Formats: sequence, structure tokens, C-alpha cells
Amino acid sequence: MPAALTREKVVRAALRLLDKVGLDGLTLRKLAAELNVQAPALYWHFKNKQELLDEMATCVLTEALEEMLPGRRGHWPDWALHLGHGIRRMLLRHRDGAKMFSGTYLTNSELYLPIEAALRRLVEGGFMVRDAICAYRTIYCYAVGFTIEEQAVYPRPGKRDPRYDLKRRAARMIPAEEFPLTLAAGEEMFDFDQQFQQGLQLIVRGLRPHRPAGRRDADTAHSRHQHD
Repeated sequence: MPAALTREKVVRAALRLLDKVGLDGLTLRKLAAELNVQAPALYWHFKNKQELLDEMATCVLTEALEEMLPGRRGHWPDWALHLGHGIRRMLLRHRDGAKMFSGTYLTNSELYLPIEAALRRLVEGGFMVRDAICAYRTIYCYAVGFTIEEQAVYPRPGKRDPRYDLKRRAARMIPAEEFPLTLAAGEEMFDFDQQFQQGLQLIVRGLRPHRPAGRRDADTAHSRHQHD
């Protein structure tokens, strides 16, 4: 094993390679070539590709946290909107970032602290604990799912997959008079900034606290009492 090859160096190289070849093209063999080492050298640090992806996702999240998470001040709907946009920005930092991040296991236990802070902010805004968890996961899953679709259309920022060209799309709808709404939806569907904003606003408007802000959740209070 080369002495200079570290876990961090492997992860950084993997993120660069991800931007070049995408998630499907990212292999340990290609990564070894990128690092100018033999593939077995990587197994000192990662047993398989999934373990590498876990560390890559952890690295991306750790570096984006300060920008991604809003502070504790402000009305909770504004806070929730900031969170959703922050997650999307994080995922867009790398090619196939959302697919890479989806389903990964975060390796840094310190990342539970911001999750705790996010849930606490919702509880302080009036949500029951179980509703706060649902609200947080709904925003998170919406951002990840939306960005997966977005990055399928734009594998690289500003470069649309030719299959999603609007003229090519419209040419498939024959006869055109049977698809007036679908044709009109083309420009709207591929305006991802606007679509994400509108969808996130719909989600946040649908969230409603079920108790006055500032009161402790009854379940949390009961749980603490049980452990006293």
C-alpha cells in the first residue's frame, strides 16, 4: 500500500471522478487508475464501492452543513424552505450527486447533531416529535427525488441530455392537437429552479403544527420522565 494513499485522498479522487464519468462509470478500477495505484491498494480503505459511496456522501454533507442548515431564528416555514433549498444545492455540487447520496450510510456520528437540531427546531415551532420527523423526512425525500430527476435531464450543469430536447419531445406527440397541455408543460417541466420552489412551497404550506410553539412534546416529556 503506498504510504501517501489515505482514505481522504481516495474520497477526494472519487468525487472528482464522479464529476467526470457519473455514478455508473465510477468503479474502483477506474479510481485506482486515477490515483495511479493498483486496485487492491484501495481495499485497504474501502471493502467495496458502497462503502466508498457512504464515505463520499458523508464528506459532501459535512462540507455543506453550514450553508445547508438554517439557524434557529425565524418562523419555521422560512426555516423549512431554507432547508429544502440547502439540500438541493448540496446534491447539485456533484454529477449524479442525488443518486450518489440516496440510500447511503453516513459514517460520521457527529452528523446526528444537525439532525437533532433540525428536529428540535420543528418541535419548538409547534410540531409533535413524530410530526417533526415526518416533516423533516418529507422535505429531505422531496429534495433528493427531485434532484435525481433533475440530474437525469442535466447530467452536467447547463448541459441537457439531448433526449430531453423540447423540439424532440414535441415531435413524439402525434397528433399534436391531442396533447395541448402536455406540450405546453414542456417549458415548465424543465424549469427546475421554479418547479422545485413551487413544489417545496406546496409541501411547507401543507405542514401544520398541532400544538402551541414552545411546549414540549408530550411523548418527549414522558420519555424523559421514564428515564429520570
